[in-house]
Amino acid sequence: MKLFAAIAGFAIAALGVLASPLEFEERQVSGPAGFNITSIGVNGSGCPAGTAYYILDPTRTSFTVTFSNYIASAGPGILITENRKNCAIVLGVHVPGGFTFAVATVDYRGFYQLDPKVKAIQRAIYYFQAQIKQAVATSTRTGPVAGADYVYRDEFDIWSSVRCPCGTSTALIINSSIRIDNSQNRQGSGVITNDSVDGRLNTKFRY
Repeated sequence: MKLFAAIAGFAIAALGVLASPLEFEERQVSGPAGFNITSIGVNGSGCPAGTAYYILDPTRTSFTVTFSNYIASAGPGILITENRKNCAIVLGVHVPGGFTFAVATVDYRGFYQLDPKVKAIQRAIYYFQAQIKQAVATSTRTGPVAGADYVYRDEFDIWSSVRCPCGTSTALIINSSIRIDNSQNRQGSGVITNDSVDGRLNTKFRY
């Protein structure tokens, strides 16, 4: 079976801390000095040891993670353990004093193939280490689909979404999963792949 790349990109918005409730003018500017990704780690059934590779660019504000085994499938003869796969991406981020940041957008691209009534479910949970608040996004597609690329975007209100504390080094966890559900057609089959993630840091100030 030919697998198609699934490329995901996400943007993180760093927000200037404000004391005044005056009207805001939004401006896109360069990130504050010292605001960067300090480390990347992956863990999960969709990214076991030796199957995921990641690169930080020289500015440490963008990255690429590629997977060779992030595939979920279901159908006759396929073990139930193959129905769902997950991968948690852990991004260590340094945030200068006076700033915080929040998830703004996450773009997923991939490929799926589904028999009638078979579903492909993609889910992601976003949270910061030691923080209770989470953001959850889910996408569901139902067959029949002979084979198609997909693009899905998780969008967040950057003022009310999950944000890290001000002026700290922290970890942003993106726990993604893909799953095939053929409970409505036990003789049907399906597959969904996720092969890479591309991310970068965007900065948004409000004055």
